Amino acid sequence: MSTLAPRAGRRCHNALNPLHSCVYFSPDLGKEFGELGLDEPGAVYFAARGAALGAVGPGTVTATFYNFNHELVARHLPAVWSVVTPSAALEARLRAADSTLRRVLGEEVLASPEMAEAARLALRAAEGCTRPAKPLYAAHADLPVPEEPHMAYWHAATLLREHRGDAHLAALLSAGLDPVEALVSHTATGKGMAPRWVMATRGWRSDDWDAAVERLRVRGVLDEAGELTDAGTALRAELEEATDRMDAAPYEHLGAEGVERLTELGRGFLFTAAAAGAFPDDLVGRG
Repeated sequence: MSTLAPRAGRRCHNALNPLHSCVYFSPDLGKEFGELGLDEPGAVYFAARGAALGAVGPGTVTATFYNFNHELVARHLPAVWSVVTPSAALEARLRAADSTLRRVLGEEVLASPEMAEAARLALRAAEGCTRPAKPLYAAHADLPVPEEPHMAYWHAATLLREHRGDAHLAALLSAGLDPVEALVSHTATGKGMAPRWVMATRGWRSDDWDAAVERLRVRGVLDEAGELTDAGTALRAELEEATDRMDAAPYEHLGAEGVERLTELGRGFLFTAAAAGAFPDDLVGRG
C-alpha cells in the first residue's frame, strides 16, 4: 500500500513540471538555437526536447511526443540534425535553462539553501524512476547531472516530467484517446492548452480539432456544447489516476515527508517564476 496521501505525487509533479517547461516558452531558447542556425520554433522545440534520444527521425519523435502531427515533425526531422548535433542541442538547452531561471527566479533564489534542498529532494525522487516502457525518461536519465543546484533541480524536474509523461501516454492508449482527442478532452477540463496554442505548436488544423470533437461526442465524452459529460469527466479522472499509479515509484522512494517538502519548495519557485512572466497569459483555457 502507498505511504503517500492521495494525489501527493501528482501535486508534486504539478509544482515541478512547469518550471522545466517554461524554458520552451523562453526567448533564451530561441536565442541559443538561433546562434546555432535554427530559428523556426518547431525545429527548435523538436531539437531541444528530442536531442536526448539522439539524431532520431520523425517517427521516433511522433511516437514519444504523442500529440504532435507527424507531418509537422517530419517537416523538421531529421533535417535539424544537419544543422545542430544532439550534443550541441542539449548544451544549448542547458544554457537557455540557466539564463531563464536566473531571470525568472533571481540570483538570490538560485543561491538559496532552499534551492539546494529542493535539488537534493528532486534528485532523490528521480532515483526511484524506472526505465522500462519510458523512452523519453530513459533517454534523459542517461544525461549527466549539472553541478549548480538550480540546474540540478531543473534536470531532476526534467526526469520527473518525462517519467510521468511516458506513463500518461500509456494511460491515453489504454483509454483509446488518439493524439487530437487527448488534446481536446484535456482542453475541455479547463486545464489544458488553449486551442490556438494547439494549432500553433502541435501542427493540427481546425478541421482536425472539429473531427476529434465529433468523435468524442459520439463516444459520449463531450456533449453538444463541447463540454465534458459525466462520463467524460470520469474518463479524464481515471486517466490521471492511472498515470498516478504508473508514476508512483519516485514519490514512494522519496517518502511522504520529502514529497510534501519538495512540493512546498517547488510551488514557491513556480509562483516566483509565474509572477516574473515565465508563461504566456493565454496558454491554458478553452477559448
